Amino acid sequence: MDPELFRDHVRSFEFWFGAVQGYLEGTSFGLRPGAPEPPLDAAARDALVTVLCNYCVGETIALEGAGALIRIAPNRPTKVFLSTQTVDEGRHLEVFTHRLAELGVADPEAEIAARANPKLLEFRRRFLELVRGEDWEAAVFAQNVILEAMEFSVFQLHARNADPRTREILLGVIKDERRHIGFGENELGRRIAQAPEVRERLARVRRALDPLVLESFTSTLERVGAPRQDFDELGRSYLQAVARLGFA
Repeated sequence: MDPELFRDHVRSFEFWFGAVQGYLEGTSFGLRPGAPEPPLDAAARDALVTVLCNYCVGETIALEGAGALIRIAPNRPTKVFLSTQTVDEGRHLEVFTHRLAELGVADPEAEIAARANPKLLEFRRRFLELVRGEDWEAAVFAQNVILEAMEFSVFQLHARNADPRTREILLGVIKDERRHIGFGENELGRRIAQAPEVRERLARVRRALDPLVLESFTSTLERVGAPRQDFDELGRSYLQAVARLGFA
């Protein structure tokens, strides 16, 4: 297939429908019937609630960003892709809040607000400034590379030791995150190739935003009792994503 036609195809709703059907068919809130729910002690439940609350913050950031970026997207296939991403992010937020309800959280909105990591909230503030400023490259970089790559890595690491129900939800979300990262890398990679000065501007964005997401998601791994090697793997995975765009 011609590269441009292929790019349009993978950004289409037609492609999206086929992709999500493969792993969401027969599920409810990202879970297949009969997924086990082993008991959690009070400390483990509290830690998981805090982690899920911050996942909800991250997904809300991406939901707000993907929806807002549709207006300034440069062409029709990109607008269509962002509409599919908006749906993905809304689903992620829904399945995580549903999991909170399963864990006995009576008011997820209040719990999310109370437990949100301040670093993640600061990332949201700065990211939405880029969106409001209609800085297409910087906003896509912050959302589809920095945030999505970090979430992808943390969700993978968390899934290794998560309870069965949380693991199943995370594995479904990870499949969506892979598409979102691919879009960001492709979109920015082509723009950097055409205008190399874009890389330096994005490097400044990265220096400002990297510490915020790294600190917030490192805190997440600490909450779920991840082993030390997982922290190192998180850094490597993220650095590999930005390295593909030419950032050392």
